[in-house]
Amino acid sequence: MSVLSRPPITQDCRVRIVSLLPSATEIVFALGLGDQLAGVSFECDHPAGVRTVPVVSRPALPSDAIAGPGQIDAWVRARLAAGEPLHTLDVELIRSIGPDLILAQDLCRVCAVPSGAVEEALGLLGCRAAVVSLDPATLDDVIACVGLVGRAAGRTARAAAVMAELRARLDAVRLRVAGLPRQRVFVLEWPDPPFNAGHWVPGMVEAAGGVPVLAEPGRPSRRVDWEEIAAEAIDTTIFSPCGYDLEGAVQQAGELLRRPEVRHLGRVIAVDGNAYLSRPGPRVVDGVELLADLLHPPSTTSDSAGARELR
Repeated sequence: MSVLSRPPITQDCRVRIVSLLPSATEIVFALGLGDQLAGVSFECDHPAGVRTVPVVSRPALPSDAIAGPGQIDAWVRARLAAGEPLHTLDVELIRSIGPDLILAQDLCRVCAVPSGAVEEALGLLGCRAAVVSLDPATLDDVIACVGLVGRAAGRTARAAAVMAELRARLDAVRLRVAGLPRQRVFVLEWPDPPFNAGHWVPGMVEAAGGVPVLAEPGRPSRRVDWEEIAAEAIDTTIFSPCGYDLEGAVQQAGELLRRPEVRHLGRVIAVDGNAYLSRPGPRVVDGVELLADLLHPPSTTSDSAGARELR
């Protein structure tokens, strides 16, 4: 996580912010800076009010031309092999906004515009905005991103309070599941070809009282094969395809559940990845709480609106 260029931003001053990834947008709102958000990516959809903010970045993927996970994977691989971008920037709109702070990332070229491409575009525009790259690897890193944005935007006190609350909630979950039997949990973030969920997600599973399968905290997601999966003892599979909400996950699960290998996956639960797992923002703590309820149901009825058991 780093600041690539940084004109000084003083405490509590107003800044024009452009966010190029959904998790950063959620951090901006958590810091009470939603009214200073001047541009977002097409994928930014939470909280609901963000849909009125101008869109400065869109995926190059033709939304009406490719539907299945295998087709999407093939398209991404072909674009990367050809050195072609997966996202487009509206540089003229960014010029008109004149941002003070741009939130970007280098973690995943599939998820958002890399910060290097942003720096290149700003150089062409002659724009001196601060560019902050948010690239968390672990659950702790995700929470630390709140502090990084807070410092860059001049909201350090508010960021400290948000981080303290998120950590307190994680501690409460860890305390609740301490000493309980730990299920072996495989988080599948893409079905064709199968990819595990890496980086902060294995840490989420551990915090929720599970044992991550085919994944280690802080390590990137990777392609796995069905033979690897079959060789593991899996109690529960969390199906959380990257870029999909719960209904999208349920829809994508249709083909997955028809595969003979599904017998190796144990209990299969679809989860709203956008809300709870894929986006490294404040809602990953909601995700840990949801996973804890799924793995260790509380004695009282809990809200599992973000998940649906499939098998």
